[in-house]
Amino acid sequence: MLINDRYIKAALSQPVDKTPVWMMRQAGRYLPEYREIRAKAGNFMALCTNPELACEVTLQPLRRYELDAAILFSDILTIPDAMGLELYFKAGEGPAFKKPVKTEADIKKLFVPDVFDKLKYVTDAVSLIRKELKGQVPLIGFSGSPWTLATYMVEGGTTKNFGIVKGMLFDQPQLMHQILSVLAQSVTEYLNAQIESGAQAVMIFDTWGGVLSTDNYQEFSLAYMQRIIDGLKRNHEGHQIPVTIFTKGGAGWLEKMAETGADCVGLDWTIDIDQAKARIGNKVALQGNMDPCVLYSNPQRIEREVASILDKFGRGNGHIFNLGHGIHPTIDPENVKAYVNAVHRFSEQYHN
Repeated sequence: MLINDRYIKAALSQPVDKTPVWMMRQAGRYLPEYREIRAKAGNFMALCTNPELACEVTLQPLRRYELDAAILFSDILTIPDAMGLELYFKAGEGPAFKKPVKTEADIKKLFVPDVFDKLKYVTDAVSLIRKELKGQVPLIGFSGSPWTLATYMVEGGTTKNFGIVKGMLFDQPQLMHQILSVLAQSVTEYLNAQIESGAQAVMIFDTWGGVLSTDNYQEFSLAYMQRIIDGLKRNHEGHQIPVTIFTKGGAGWLEKMAETGADCVGLDWTIDIDQAKARIGNKVALQGNMDPCVLYSNPQRIEREVASILDKFGRGNGHIFNLGHGIHPTIDPENVKAYVNAVHRFSEQYHN
Protein backbone atom coordinates (compact mmCIF):
# COMPACT_ATOMS: atom_id res chain seq x y z
CA MET A 1 0.00 0.00 0.00
CA LEU A 2 1.49 3.33 -1.07
CA ILE A 3 1.32 6.26 1.31
CA ASN A 4 2.03 8.68 -1.55
CA ASP A 5 0.71 7.41 -4.89
CA ARG A 6 0.66 10.73 -6.79
CA TYR A 7 3.28 9.56 -9.25
CA ILE A 8 1.43 6.35 -10.13
CA LYS A 9 -1.89 8.13 -10.48
CA ALA A 10 -0.46 10.91 -12.64
CA ALA A 11 1.37 8.42 -14.88
CA LEU A 12 -1.97 6.70 -15.45
CA SER A 13 -3.68 10.08 -16.09
CA GLN A 14 -5.75 9.83 -12.91
CA PRO A 15 -6.65 12.75 -10.61
CA VAL A 16 -4.14 13.88 -7.96
CA ASP A 17 -4.12 16.59 -5.31
CA LYS A 18 -0.79 18.07 -6.47
CA THR A 19 1.49 17.55 -9.46
CA PRO A 20 4.05 14.87 -8.54
CA VAL A 21 7.73 15.70 -8.95
CA TRP A 22 10.99 13.77 -9.19
CA MET A 23 14.23 14.23 -11.12
CA MET A 24 16.19 12.14 -13.53
CA ARG A 25 19.54 11.34 -11.83
CA GLN A 26 18.11 12.55 -8.52
CA ALA A 27 20.53 10.20 -6.74
CA GLY A 28 23.91 11.45 -7.85
CA ARG A 29 26.96 13.64 -7.68
CA TYR A 30 25.24 16.92 -6.79
CA LEU A 31 24.64 15.51 -3.28
CA PRO A 32 27.62 15.51 -0.89
CA GLU A 33 26.28 12.40 0.85
CA TYR A 34 26.33 10.58 -2.49
CA ARG A 35 29.94 11.59 -3.08
CA GLU A 36 30.83 10.23 0.33
CA ILE A 37 29.27 6.84 -0.43
CA ARG A 38 30.85 6.83 -3.89
CA ALA A 39 34.29 7.38 -2.34
CA LYS A 40 33.66 4.58 0.13
CA ALA A 41 32.70 2.21 -2.69
CA GLY A 42 35.94 2.96 -4.53
CA ASN A 43 34.48 3.30 -8.03
CA PHE A 44 31.16 3.74 -9.78
CA MET A 45 30.64 0.09 -10.76
CA ALA A 46 31.45 -1.07 -7.24
CA LEU A 47 28.67 1.22 -6.06
CA CYS A 48 26.20 -0.02 -8.71
CA THR A 49 26.91 -3.69 -7.99
CA ASN A 50 26.52 -3.41 -4.21
CA PRO A 51 22.77 -3.67 -3.42
CA GLU A 52 23.14 -2.12 0.05
CA LEU A 53 25.04 0.91 -1.24
CA ALA A 54 22.75 1.26 -4.27
CA CYS A 55 19.81 1.25 -1.88
CA GLU A 56 21.41 3.89 0.32
CA VAL A 57 22.06 6.34 -2.50
CA THR A 58 18.57 5.74 -3.93
CA LEU A 59 17.08 6.83 -0.61
CA GLN A 60 19.38 9.83 -0.03
CA PRO A 61 17.42 12.42 -2.05
CA LEU A 62 14.16 11.34 -0.39
CA ARG A 63 15.61 12.32 2.98
CA ARG A 64 16.33 15.83 1.70
CA TYR A 65 13.32 16.53 -0.49
CA GLU A 66 9.60 15.76 -0.64
CA LEU A 67 9.94 13.82 -3.89
CA ASP A 68 7.02 11.73 -5.13
CA ALA A 69 9.04 8.80 -6.46
CA ALA A 70 12.32 6.98 -5.99
CA ILE A 71 14.26 5.66 -8.97
CA LEU A 72 16.59 2.71 -8.80
CA PHE A 73 20.24 3.75 -8.66
CA SER A 74 22.00 1.87 -11.42
CA ASP A 75 23.42 2.48 -14.90
CA ILE A 76 21.88 1.97 -18.32
CA LEU A 77 24.89 -0.06 -19.47
CA THR A 78 24.45 -2.96 -17.07
CA ILE A 79 22.92 -5.13 -19.83
CA PRO A 80 25.88 -4.86 -22.26
CA ASP A 81 28.21 -5.48 -19.34
CA ALA A 82 26.26 -8.66 -18.50
CA MET A 83 26.70 -9.71 -22.15
CA GLY A 84 30.46 -9.80 -21.55
CA LEU A 85 31.49 -6.47 -23.10
CA GLU A 86 33.30 -5.51 -19.87
CA LEU A 87 32.10 -2.05 -18.89
CA TYR A 88 34.53 0.36 -17.25
CA PHE A 89 34.70 4.09 -16.67
CA LYS A 90 37.48 6.36 -17.87
CA ALA A 91 38.24 9.26 -15.56
CA GLY A 92 36.71 12.38 -17.10
CA GLU A 93 35.57 10.53 -20.22
CA GLY A 94 32.63 8.41 -19.14
CA PRO A 95 31.73 4.78 -19.84
CA ALA A 96 33.62 2.51 -22.22
CA PHE A 97 33.75 -1.19 -23.14
CA LYS A 98 36.85 -3.36 -23.34
CA LYS A 99 35.10 -5.57 -25.91
CA PRO A 100 33.02 -3.34 -28.22
CA VAL A 101 30.80 -4.82 -30.93
CA LYS A 102 32.49 -4.12 -34.25
CA THR A 103 32.03 -7.17 -36.50
CA GLU A 104 29.46 -9.78 -37.45
CA ALA A 105 31.43 -12.26 -35.35
CA ASP A 106 31.09 -9.94 -32.34
CA ILE A 107 27.34 -9.70 -32.90
CA LYS A 108 26.96 -13.49 -33.07
CA LYS A 109 28.47 -13.71 -29.58
CA LEU A 110 25.76 -11.49 -28.07
CA PHE A 111 23.21 -13.23 -25.87
CA VAL A 112 20.25 -12.42 -23.65
CA PRO A 113 21.66 -12.47 -20.11
CA ASP A 114 19.91 -14.35 -17.33
CA VAL A 115 18.80 -11.40 -15.23
CA PHE A 116 18.59 -13.33 -11.97
CA ASP A 117 22.16 -14.54 -12.52
CA LYS A 118 24.22 -11.94 -14.38
CA LEU A 119 22.20 -8.98 -13.06
CA LYS A 120 21.16 -10.30 -9.68
CA TYR A 121 22.78 -7.29 -8.00
CA VAL A 122 20.15 -5.10 -9.70
CA THR A 123 17.14 -7.22 -8.72
CA ASP A 124 18.54 -7.54 -5.19
CA ALA A 125 18.85 -3.75 -5.02
CA VAL A 126 15.27 -3.32 -6.24
CA SER A 127 13.96 -5.71 -3.56
CA LEU A 128 15.95 -3.99 -0.83
CA ILE A 129 14.94 -0.47 -1.89
CA ARG A 130 11.28 -1.46 -2.07
CA LYS A 131 11.53 -2.88 1.46
CA GLU A 132 13.31 0.19 2.84
CA LEU A 133 10.85 2.61 1.22
CA LYS A 134 8.08 1.12 3.40
CA GLY A 135 5.45 2.34 0.95
CA GLN A 136 6.53 5.98 1.31
CA VAL A 137 6.65 6.56 -2.47
CA PRO A 138 6.72 4.25 -5.51
CA LEU A 139 9.95 2.83 -6.91
CA ILE A 140 10.74 3.35 -10.60
CA GLY A 141 12.83 0.77 -12.44
CA PHE A 142 14.50 1.60 -15.74
CA SER A 143 16.63 0.62 -18.69
CA GLY A 144 18.26 2.26 -21.65
CA SER A 145 16.56 1.80 -25.01
CA PRO A 146 18.05 -0.75 -27.44
CA TRP A 147 19.27 2.00 -29.78
CA THR A 148 20.92 3.94 -26.95
CA LEU A 149 22.62 0.81 -25.62
CA ALA A 150 23.76 -0.09 -29.13
CA THR A 151 25.44 3.28 -29.62
CA TYR A 152 27.75 2.63 -26.67
CA MET A 153 28.32 -1.00 -27.63
CA VAL A 154 29.31 -0.26 -31.22
CA GLU A 155 31.18 2.98 -30.59
CA GLY A 156 32.95 1.43 -27.61
CA GLY A 157 31.95 4.32 -25.37
CA THR A 158 30.78 7.90 -25.63
CA THR A 159 30.83 9.64 -28.99
CA LYS A 160 30.20 13.07 -30.50
CA ASN A 161 29.24 12.21 -34.08
CA PHE A 162 27.97 8.59 -33.84
CA GLY A 163 29.95 7.85 -36.99
CA ILE A 164 30.71 4.19 -36.25
CA VAL A 165 27.24 3.16 -35.14
CA LYS A 166 25.50 5.14 -37.87
CA GLY A 167 27.96 3.74 -40.38
CA MET A 168 26.78 0.26 -39.43
CA LEU A 169 23.14 1.39 -39.54
CA PHE A 170 23.48 2.68 -43.11
CA ASP A 171 25.99 0.19 -44.52
CA GLN A 172 24.94 -3.02 -42.72
CA PRO A 173 21.42 -2.47 -41.42
CA GLN A 174 20.83 -6.20 -41.01
CA LEU A 175 23.65 -6.34 -38.45
CA MET A 176 22.21 -3.39 -36.56
CA HIS A 177 18.82 -5.11 -36.44
CA GLN A 178 20.47 -8.22 -35.03
CA ILE A 179 22.00 -6.18 -32.20
CA LEU A 180 18.75 -4.35 -31.50
CA SER A 181 16.71 -7.55 -31.51
CA VAL A 182 18.90 -9.15 -28.83
CA LEU A 183 18.81 -5.93 -26.83
CA ALA A 184 15.02 -5.60 -27.06
CA GLN A 185 14.56 -9.10 -25.65
CA SER A 186 17.18 -8.39 -22.97
CA VAL A 187 15.57 -5.12 -21.90
CA THR A 188 12.12 -6.72 -21.78
CA GLU A 189 13.35 -9.49 -19.48
CA TYR A 190 15.38 -7.01 -17.42
CA LEU A 191 12.44 -4.68 -16.79
CA ASN A 192 10.08 -7.55 -16.07
CA ALA A 193 12.58 -8.86 -13.52
CA GLN A 194 12.68 -5.42 -11.89
CA ILE A 195 8.87 -5.45 -11.73
CA GLU A 196 8.87 -8.92 -10.21
CA SER A 197 11.45 -7.73 -7.66
CA GLY A 198 9.39 -4.72 -6.58
CA ALA A 199 9.54 -1.89 -9.12
CA GLN A 200 6.11 -0.22 -9.28
CA ALA A 201 6.73 1.65 -12.55
CA VAL A 202 9.34 1.47 -15.31
CA MET A 203 10.95 3.92 -17.69
CA ILE A 204 12.87 3.46 -20.94
CA PHE A 205 15.59 6.05 -21.55
CA ASP A 206 16.21 6.63 -25.25
CA THR A 207 19.00 9.11 -24.69
CA TRP A 208 20.34 9.06 -28.25
CA GLY A 209 17.19 8.53 -30.33
CA GLY A 210 17.24 12.23 -31.19
CA VAL A 211 20.40 11.85 -33.31
CA LEU A 212 18.46 9.85 -35.90
CA SER A 213 16.38 10.98 -38.87
CA THR A 214 12.63 10.45 -38.67
CA ASP A 215 12.63 7.26 -40.75
CA ASN A 216 15.64 5.83 -38.93
CA TYR A 217 14.19 6.73 -35.54
CA GLN A 218 11.04 4.77 -36.29
CA GLU A 219 12.91 1.77 -37.70
CA PHE A 220 15.90 1.52 -35.37
CA SER A 221 14.68 3.04 -32.11
CA LEU A 222 10.92 3.34 -31.71
CA ALA A 223 10.12 -0.07 -33.21
CA TYR A 224 12.28 -1.76 -30.61
CA MET A 225 10.84 0.25 -27.74
CA GLN A 226 7.44 -0.81 -29.04
CA ARG A 227 8.58 -4.43 -28.92
CA ILE A 228 9.63 -3.98 -25.27
CA ILE A 229 6.37 -2.29 -24.27
CA ASP A 230 4.40 -5.11 -25.87
CA GLY A 231 6.32 -7.62 -23.75
CA LEU A 232 6.18 -5.89 -20.37
CA LYS A 233 4.17 -6.98 -17.35
CA ARG A 234 1.57 -4.24 -17.05
CA ASN A 235 0.02 -5.58 -13.85
CA HIS A 236 1.76 -7.05 -10.84
CA GLU A 237 0.52 -7.90 -7.36
CA GLY A 238 -2.88 -6.53 -8.34
CA HIS A 239 -1.56 -3.10 -9.38
CA GLN A 240 -1.07 -1.51 -12.78
CA ILE A 241 2.56 -0.81 -13.73
CA PRO A 242 2.91 2.52 -15.59
CA VAL A 243 5.43 2.63 -18.44
CA THR A 244 7.19 5.84 -19.50
CA ILE A 245 9.30 6.30 -22.63
CA PHE A 246 11.64 9.25 -23.09
CA THR A 247 13.54 10.21 -26.23
CA LYS A 248 15.88 13.14 -25.78
CA GLY A 249 15.44 15.34 -28.85
CA GLY A 250 12.26 13.50 -29.78
CA ALA A 251 9.78 16.38 -29.87
CA GLY A 252 9.08 15.83 -33.55
CA TRP A 253 7.86 12.29 -32.98
CA LEU A 254 5.52 12.65 -30.01
CA GLU A 255 2.49 11.29 -31.84
CA LYS A 256 4.38 8.12 -32.79
CA MET A 257 5.63 7.73 -29.21
CA ALA A 258 2.09 8.08 -27.89
CA GLU A 259 0.96 5.22 -30.14
CA THR A 260 3.33 2.68 -28.57
CA GLY A 261 1.04 1.84 -25.67
CA ALA A 262 3.21 3.63 -23.12
CA ASP A 263 1.26 5.32 -20.34
CA CYS A 264 3.50 8.38 -20.20
CA VAL A 265 5.83 10.21 -22.61
CA GLY A 266 8.81 12.12 -21.27
CA LEU A 267 9.65 15.53 -22.73
CA ASP A 268 12.92 17.42 -22.90
CA TRP A 269 12.96 21.22 -22.73
CA THR A 270 12.93 21.82 -26.51
CA ILE A 271 9.13 21.80 -26.71
CA ASP A 272 6.65 23.78 -24.64
CA ILE A 273 4.48 21.46 -22.60
CA ASP A 274 1.27 23.15 -23.76
CA GLN A 275 2.15 22.20 -27.35
CA ALA A 276 2.89 18.63 -26.31
CA LYS A 277 -0.36 18.45 -24.37
CA ALA A 278 -2.29 19.69 -27.38
CA ARG A 279 -0.69 17.05 -29.59
CA ILE A 280 -0.79 13.94 -27.38
CA GLY A 281 -2.00 14.87 -23.90
CA ASN A 282 -5.36 13.19 -24.38
CA LYS A 283 -3.64 9.86 -25.14
CA VAL A 284 -0.86 9.69 -22.54
CA ALA A 285 0.47 11.43 -19.46
CA LEU A 286 3.39 13.82 -19.91
CA GLN A 287 6.59 13.97 -17.88
CA GLY A 288 8.81 17.04 -17.86
CA ASN A 289 10.15 19.35 -18.81
CA MET A 290 12.24 22.06 -17.13
CA ASP A 291 15.70 22.78 -18.51
CA PRO A 292 18.12 21.38 -15.88
CA CYS A 293 20.24 24.53 -16.21
CA VAL A 294 17.47 26.58 -14.62
CA LEU A 295 18.71 25.05 -11.37
CA TYR A 296 21.92 27.05 -11.75
CA SER A 297 19.92 30.24 -11.16
CA ASN A 298 18.41 31.54 -7.90
CA PRO A 299 15.34 30.22 -6.05
CA GLN A 300 13.12 33.04 -7.28
CA ARG A 301 13.98 32.35 -10.92
CA ILE A 302 13.47 28.63 -10.37
CA GLU A 303 10.03 29.31 -8.90
CA ARG A 304 9.07 31.44 -11.90
CA GLU A 305 10.08 28.66 -14.30
CA VAL A 306 8.13 26.05 -12.34
CA ALA A 307 5.07 28.32 -12.28
CA SER A 308 5.35 28.93 -16.02
CA ILE A 309 5.47 25.21 -16.90
CA LEU A 310 2.56 24.42 -14.58
CA ASP A 311 0.55 27.26 -16.12
CA LYS A 312 1.28 26.01 -19.64
CA PHE A 313 0.06 22.52 -18.76
CA GLY A 314 -2.94 24.04 -16.99
CA ARG A 315 -5.72 22.13 -15.32
CA GLY A 316 -6.14 18.46 -15.93
CA ASN A 317 -4.64 15.09 -15.15
CA GLY A 318 -1.51 13.41 -16.40
CA HIS A 319 1.45 15.68 -15.61
CA ILE A 320 4.57 14.50 -13.79
CA PHE A 321 6.96 17.38 -13.19
CA ASN A 322 10.56 16.58 -14.01
CA LEU A 323 13.64 18.05 -15.61
CA GLY A 324 14.06 17.72 -19.37
CA HIS A 325 17.11 15.53 -18.73
CA GLY A 326 19.27 14.52 -15.78
CA ILE A 327 20.31 16.97 -13.08
CA HIS A 328 23.85 18.30 -13.53
CA PRO A 329 26.43 17.27 -10.93
CA THR A 330 27.40 20.85 -10.01
CA ILE A 331 23.89 22.02 -9.05
CA ASP A 332 23.43 23.50 -5.55
CA PRO A 333 21.26 21.07 -3.52
CA GLU A 334 19.42 24.05 -2.00
CA ASN A 335 18.16 25.00 -5.45
CA VAL A 336 16.69 21.52 -5.81
CA LYS A 337 14.71 22.11 -2.63
CA ALA A 338 13.31 25.32 -4.10
CA TYR A 339 12.32 23.42 -7.26
CA VAL A 340 10.57 20.54 -5.48
CA ASN A 341 8.76 22.78 -3.01
CA ALA A 342 7.63 25.13 -5.78
CA VAL A 343 6.03 22.30 -7.77
CA HIS A 344 3.93 21.20 -4.81
CA ARG A 345 3.09 24.71 -3.68
CA PHE A 346 2.09 26.11 -7.07
CA SER A 347 0.42 23.02 -8.54
CA GLU A 348 -2.33 22.57 -5.97
CA GLN A 349 -4.49 25.20 -7.64
CA TYR A 350 -4.64 23.11 -10.84
CA HIS A 351 -6.04 20.05 -9.07
CA ASN A 352 -8.98 21.24 -6.96
